[in-house]
Amino acid sequence: MTTEQELPEGWKKTTLGAEFEWSSGGTPKSGVPAYYENGSIHWLNISDLNDGLISYAEKKITELGLQESSAKIVPQGSVLIAIYGSIGKLGINTIPLATNQAICFTKKIPEYILNKFLFYYLLSIRNQLISMGKGGTQQNISQTVLKSVPFFYPTSKETQQAIVNKIESLFDEIDEGIGRLKTAARQIQQYRQSLLKNAFNGELTKEWRSKHADTLPSENEMLAQIQTAREQHHAQQLADWQTAVSQWEQNGKEGKKPSKPKAPTQAVKFEENFADLPNGWGVIRFENICDLIRNGISVKPEGESGTKIFRISAVRPFQLNLDDYRFLNTDDVGDFVLNNGDLLFTRYNGTRNFVGVCAEFKSNEIYVYPDKLIRAVVNSTEINNTFLMYGFNTGISREFIESRIRTTAGQSGISGSDIKAIPVIICSLAEQTQIVAILESKLTACDQLAAELSKQLKQAELLKQAVLKAAFSGSLLDK
Repeated sequence: MTTEQELPEGWKKTTLGAEFEWSSGGTPKSGVPAYYENGSIHWLNISDLNDGLISYAEKKITELGLQESSAKIVPQGSVLIAIYGSIGKLGINTIPLATNQAICFTKKIPEYILNKFLFYYLLSIRNQLISMGKGGTQQNISQTVLKSVPFFYPTSKETQQAIVNKIESLFDEIDEGIGRLKTAARQIQQYRQSLLKNAFNGELTKEWRSKHADTLPSENEMLAQIQTAREQHHAQQLADWQTAVSQWEQNGKEGKKPSKPKAPTQAVKFEENFADLPNGWGVIRFENICDLIRNGISVKPEGESGTKIFRISAVRPFQLNLDDYRFLNTDDVGDFVLNNGDLLFTRYNGTRNFVGVCAEFKSNEIYVYPDKLIRAVVNSTEINNTFLMYGFNTGISREFIESRIRTTAGQSGISGSDIKAIPVIICSLAEQTQIVAILESKLTACDQLAAELSKQLKQAELLKQAVLKAAFSGSLLDK
């Protein structure tokens, strides 16, 4: 509604400033203990606003803190709205309290307007208020701006109450549906966790293993197979190196001589003190089955074209976003080009949960990786890299990584040495392949269900907006 003619019969068009007296709070000086210690006055911050009824604040101030600051007692039943940062966040206080300066409140509500009607009106125009925000990192609106916002209402309090009742009835129905959707989402997440746990304790393939018991290698046979495959891999590396040296010599020894690949120095063996695994399974240190653990290139990404270099945000548990990259304006990227099947770990991150998480690079395109990621190259064809990737993000491997994370100045990280020492659960290649096939099938189904639930949750929130739109155009009671 934008003009008087569009108003339903019995409605009035005005402004928030014309109908309501507004004020905002203040903050007692933080360095004065007498303003806070043993305080009994609930003192709201924006984080306390819950888009509902408020009877408690995390922080409290004293009577002295109230008197010697610009904080004010907010009358019970006032409508509160955030005007800094989280613009439009709302609440109605059920007890007298105070607020900081980021919260605006109604000092007095006319007797002919219901506080809940105003509350839902403000909720309906939240996006409009957000769009009016000014400022840099933390946008805000002033009281002057808030007061200038149009306000429409039916002059009959009975009609206002009927609209509030209808909104709350429909919101209750929608919230019930949202609750069911969120429960289903939690159940999917629990199922995912259960799948991954059972993948690495043997339960997921227990039946498969019993059917193939006669063909599966013993622990010693499996170790021997891994060792043999590792030696064959090194032999191929030597052959490739010799070819590269010959080519380098034919080119007049231009540039740096190719580096000779190092032979594995440690025999593959099972770690001790890891019980409760099926026969034929074991735990080894990751360094026993990998050629390379290396941080990425330390060149600053810039330019609109060139060599693709992943952002650190491209690596998340179980997945690598091939579209999350920047460009290097140089082709001099050395040995930092990724190969199909390489594993990438996050080396640093501001969020601890994303430190040391692993994803597999599955592409034949040219990408390089930055110094905040760590690349690992497996050296045995008896190891399924995707199986390792799943294992690194769950169970004993993830627990080990979390135990090694160090946090300094708000930045959490791990080292290449930590990656080398990760305990890795191993079974036969055939069973690894079976586990990967089951996980990818079932986890894909989980992802599809989760995406559908997310879509339905967004639709439910949009339905609330539709209810509010109908309410304040005067058509809700006609439905």
